[in-house]
Amino acid sequence: QWQSVCAGEGAQGCYVPARCFSAERFCGHFGQLNKSLLPLFAVLNGNDYVDLAALEVFFSKVRLPRGCAAGKGGKHVRLQGLLNWLSQFAEPGQAVDSVLKYLKKHQREETKELLCTSMEDYTPSDVNLEDFFQTGKYECEAAGKADLPRWVLDALAKGKLAPFISDALILRSTFLHVQVENMQRPSAHSTALPIRQVIYGLLLKVSQGAEAASPSKQTNELPVVCEFDRLQKTLKKTFVQAASLPTDFCDDHFPLDKLMEVPTSCRQMLLLETLGVKMSLLESIPSHLQLPVAVTCYWICCSEPKVKLHQLKALLLMIVSGELHRITSDPDLTVLRAEDDSIAYNEFLKWNEKKLQNKDFDLDAAHSFCQWQCCLQMGLYLNQLLCTPLSEPDLSRLYTGTLVHRLYQELKSTPSVENLFSFSPKMTRLYQVLLNTVES
Repeated sequence: QWQSVCAGEGAQGCYVPARCFSAERFCGHFGQLNKSLLPLFAVLNGNDYVDLAALEVFFSKVRLPRGCAAGKGGKHVRLQGLLNWLSQFAEPGQAVDSVLKYLKKHQREETKELLCTSMEDYTPSDVNLEDFFQTGKYECEAAGKADLPRWVLDALAKGKLAPFISDALILRSTFLHVQVENMQRPSAHSTALPIRQVIYGLLLKVSQGAEAASPSKQTNELPVVCEFDRLQKTLKKTFVQAASLPTDFCDDHFPLDKLMEVPTSCRQMLLLETLGVKMSLLESIPSHLQLPVAVTCYWICCSEPKVKLHQLKALLLMIVSGELHRITSDPDLTVLRAEDDSIAYNEFLKWNEKKLQNKDFDLDAAHSFCQWQCCLQMGLYLNQLLCTPLSEPDLSRLYTGTLVHRLYQELKSTPSVENLFSFSPKMTRLYQVLLNTVES
């Protein structure tokens, strides 16, 4: 009931009316199930890590309460039956032993070990979440043992750094997620490889001095990160060398725990040098769009196959539509909003509601836009790691896949779509500035 959030009588601050969930009441609903059996319930039902064929043997043989054997009545009936079946046991050990009786002897030992190990994943965390949400404090024993700088831990806890960063720093391993891209071409992530190498260099501190001192041992001395990406439709593991960084970032004065103390100008220079853009080029761009524009310049230069002009224009028109939406919908920007902007936005909405004549899906265009998203993602991560020398964009208004594909299709057949925002001089000017900047 978000629209009626208010301070109740005698209550401090605002609150949201909500139903209270408790594990005790949940267990009471299923025949006074012992709460310690809930981890076993989760493991038996299966998750991302447990999918034992042996468990299906158990479900095919066990008679669950309410006559709900496997395959009859759907998944929810099986869940309820499993919970009621577990309620007859006093503790997890008894239940595990009962499960094993339904399996063949050679399966029992391995299954028991996996069940017991997997149940440990459900041990409640020792992190005090109440302190975190009320005061922003975060203390966790496991995080402390990771031996990470304080500012990195705080930034990870508050979502100001992505898990990608902690994976690279602690595990020396990262997973690059596959998108809707052309599987016959190299992974869309390959375009952003040089950006990732700079991220790894910052995290693992590679100096130019180490490279110069022993060129023959360069391969052995430069730290590497194991990347999991795709090769066509197969998962591929690649060891990627971290990039060597300018001396400013590698001497003893600026280890990772002191990265925030590096002058903003130095951090900004490293970011822009990585993207191949000079700050003077971005001065005419609104500050919150400078990072996406710098990434777009990088994408134009590094993508393979080369970006087509219609793809670039579709991307920039989409960014402008997000700006127009921001100005017309944000109550804090009423002073900046002109009547022309509202008219332009309404015309855009009318255009967007029309049915697209040509509905062919262009796989190569999709691949190109995927490359842009990969570059933007790593550009954002590098910007965050450098303590945001450029303003962070509003991602919710920056990219819409269906819109950019539609704009691309229409630009090919109807070039006049480029004048989509002609009712707003401000948005027309913004589009032209973005286009001129990237083209130059």
